[in-house]
Amino acid sequence: MTATQPTQGNSTSTVLGRRLGGELLQLRMAANLTQTHAAKALTASTTKVAKMERGWVPMRDPDIRALCELYLVSDPGVVGRLLELARIDRERRKAKGWWDDYTTLGVMQEYVTLENAATAIKTWQFGFIPGLLQTPQYVRGLRESPRRLKTPASHRVGDEEFIAARLARQQRLTDDPPLRLDAVLHEAALRSLPLSGEAAREQLDHLVQVSNLPNVTLQVFPFGGGVHQGMNGPFNIISFAEPGAMDVVYYESVLTQTWIEGGEGAATYDELFKRIAGHSLSERDSLSLLHTLHKEL
Repeated sequence: MTATQPTQGNSTSTVLGRRLGGELLQLRMAANLTQTHAAKALTASTTKVAKMERGWVPMRDPDIRALCELYLVSDPGVVGRLLELARIDRERRKAKGWWDDYTTLGVMQEYVTLENAATAIKTWQFGFIPGLLQTPQYVRGLRESPRRLKTPASHRVGDEEFIAARLARQQRLTDDPPLRLDAVLHEAALRSLPLSGEAAREQLDHLVQVSNLPNVTLQVFPFGGGVHQGMNGPFNIISFAEPGAMDVVYYESVLTQTWIEGGEGAATYDELFKRIAGHSLSERDSLSLLHTLHKEL
């Protein structure tokens, strides 16, 4: 897990790089070998091995094969999954996209990169409408709210640049192939809009419009739905189509951003999302609630 995307010299620790390095570390420990043993097998330094296990550097296929042989890992499925994970990580490290024009994305840079490469996202939001479903006016309302925690001037992003970046993210929903989005919103997020009048109605209309896309599922968790672990905070589950590219969970608080990179942690969040969705209104009833709220404004 990490709160940011760490850098060390010219190296960057990535989500998938850390996951791959962590798996290789576990395999080394299971084989009761040291980093010195691994370095000898690679004809490299222990420093390089340490960087590999911490996700600081992209990994070459020959190095992964050599380590698997040293660790007595011969299962083609395991080796293939590690190789595929390394390939995906290498591609994403050098990937260029629209987000490169928005250097002020800051800690969201890695999330946006992963989101752009994802095939599906599940999002649970308690107090806000998900970024992929926000209108420009909603974004402005959030940023202009007097109750919003003020960002230091050195980290502040211009409103129009921020909105442009958010709209660019939303294009994934209509790309070919489109991003699959399963969104569950608590009713509180719909009744506490940072907008009023026509702008609020526009946001609700937008939710209805987007929910009609075949790749989008929108559900509302009602006030009477009870209490569950998701009340601790919102989270996103990012999924990839490539074999071996495990789910990545992202959640944030006021001051920190946290990643859970596959394994039991990601599986736990996936199960939690299913439970929340299972106790939410159906898609039809959720749309009905949106129409009701629209009339009340």
